[in-house]
Amino acid sequence: MAKQMTEMLKGTLEGIILSILKTKPSYGYEIRAGLQENGFTDIAEGTIYALLVRIEQHKLVDVTKVPSQKGPPRKVYSLNPKGEEYLAEFWEVWDFLSSRLDHLRHQTQEHSESTPSSTSPESSEQ
Repeated sequence: MAKQMTEMLKGTLEGIILSILKTKPSYGYEIRAGLQENGFTDIAEGTIYALLVRIEQHKLVDVTKVPSQKGPPRKVYSLNPKGEEYLAEFWEVWDFLSSRLDHLRHQTQEHSESTPSSTSPESSEQ
């Protein structure tokens, strides 16, 4: 299941991070903490920072450098209007996909419950 989870997250992590930024402007560590608070505990720090670079390059966020008591200034990311549009579209696509997947899952479950399995031991012995 871990490999499947990783593959599915690759396509959605950008939207997840933008959703966290919608709640409040944050720097990398805070974003990582927000992911962990929401159950995304196995995401590597490098993955998060690579996505932040991509999000910044696509101009979905505004970046402000804020002085830090420890080391160099922190980059604080905040969702801008382009990022808001992208996030709204992300959720529309998510709603469509999840409704289609739910429909398919229920359709498949109903089909398997109403159709005897042709590979069951009972059917192969007859």
